[in-house]
Amino acid sequence: MLQNFTLGLKEIPPSSEGSRILSLNYSFLVALLDLIIKEIPSTRAGVFLVDEKKQVIFQEVRENGHSEKGSVNQELIEKALDNKQPIITCDSHESVRDGDFECRQKSIICLPLVIEEIPAGILYLERMEPSGVFTQDDLELLIVLSMPIRWILKNRQEFEKTRQKEVRISESLKSGKSEAFKGILTLIDRVKDSDIPVFICGESGTGKELVARTIHTSGTRKKGKFVAVNCGAIPEHLLESELFGFVKGAFTGAMKSKLGLIEEANGGTFFLDEICDLPLNLQAKLLRLLQEKEIRRIGENMPHSVNGRFMSATNKNIEREVECGNFREDLYYRLKIITIELPPLRERREDLPFLLNHFLEIYCLEMKRPLVFFSPRALELLIHYSWPGNVRELQNEIQRCLVFAGDGNLIKEEYLSPKINPQAERSSDSSYNFFRARAEFEKRFLYQALVRWNFNRVRTAEEVGLSRQGLFKLMKKHKITVIKESRAVRLRTEEHGKYGDVP
Repeated sequence: MLQNFTLGLKEIPPSSEGSRILSLNYSFLVALLDLIIKEIPSTRAGVFLVDEKKQVIFQEVRENGHSEKGSVNQELIEKALDNKQPIITCDSHESVRDGDFECRQKSIICLPLVIEEIPAGILYLERMEPSGVFTQDDLELLIVLSMPIRWILKNRQEFEKTRQKEVRISESLKSGKSEAFKGILTLIDRVKDSDIPVFICGESGTGKELVARTIHTSGTRKKGKFVAVNCGAIPEHLLESELFGFVKGAFTGAMKSKLGLIEEANGGTFFLDEICDLPLNLQAKLLRLLQEKEIRRIGENMPHSVNGRFMSATNKNIEREVECGNFREDLYYRLKIITIELPPLRERREDLPFLLNHFLEIYCLEMKRPLVFFSPRALELLIHYSWPGNVRELQNEIQRCLVFAGDGNLIKEEYLSPKINPQAERSSDSSYNFFRARAEFEKRFLYQALVRWNFNRVRTAEEVGLSRQGLFKLMKKHKITVIKESRAVRLRTEEHGKYGDVP
């Protein structure tokens, strides 16, 4: 919840911190807001800067002299700050004039100012009729005009203290608010300092290796090496020598001794991914490693003690593999002391906005380009997609979108993959016109209702809850005409056949 937030337009003096931050830039901000109002006609424009606790430390609101008294939309501002994505909205606004109720459009843009994953403020624009609703073009222009403010925020000394210049891979684990994922984070925190084996299961692409790395980097073994091996990626005849090592002359081609990957992880963590693909003969050697904490290289009689933490993962049903005889039961019980089960993305949709923003900022940084945003419709399509490839698919999609976006500041719906945008939707100004969308719905609804009741206007009016006069008025408004010909009834509209037949 935002703290110290001005609900109305009454000005409050900036806090000492806010004054210190912007003492040299106050006049610039005022001039910039005036420019924004001029370039993007608005009845009200405001900039609100917040600290890491989302407390307002500076605010400035400018009006063009024709705005109505009222409050800025605090709920919308909080939502944009939480999601770190822009919002365009249009609402009906009722007022009384000369004794009659009048319905007017009130459109709002909220553009969060995000600096390296941290929301630092918001640009707020408000518009009433007759200027019309805000469009995606307005949003793109606002993003460009906001660049000087982002530069100020990025370079001020107080904000630099909160930045993390090094992007750590484990940070994506913090990008979530679902209860299931909070439970996983709690479990990671409990096992990070223990040497007990950890078994991680989940669908492909859910981030099993990411969880293992996080346990390693946040625990007592973080100074040691993290060695990860995928059992399915190494040919079976090479897997034993890669894992356990060999001595010189152990087999043809062994010209010198070599340490195995397990020994390389001595003092650190050894992670064996897709462990269900491990051959049975190596499962026996792995069981001895877990029980005795020692290994024997190929061609050697003397065992070597190892001091490493062991973690494993699979996307298969390991219990079923045990029942089928593909996996040793005794090894199964040695591995599943602590189990972390990762849910697929489709079961934790509330985490998607945070993951999308996290990876978007990572790849923008890697590509050395300014931060871009998702258009509202593109973000909606991404959140409602089922993500069968989980986090890996999400990462690939974001990288793809950034390539198609080129130098643009916005990822639009047409940049999305066909599987995410199957209708090939394209961005358009009409997407944000509430009244046009409502008119289209009314026209379609009336057409389907008239067909449903054989174009009987009296019956149709009764069934949909309208008076006869109300139905006739709407039919006239949408230019829908019922014509009788030879005891048959057909419907003609200005755009005949647009909606197709309705059974």
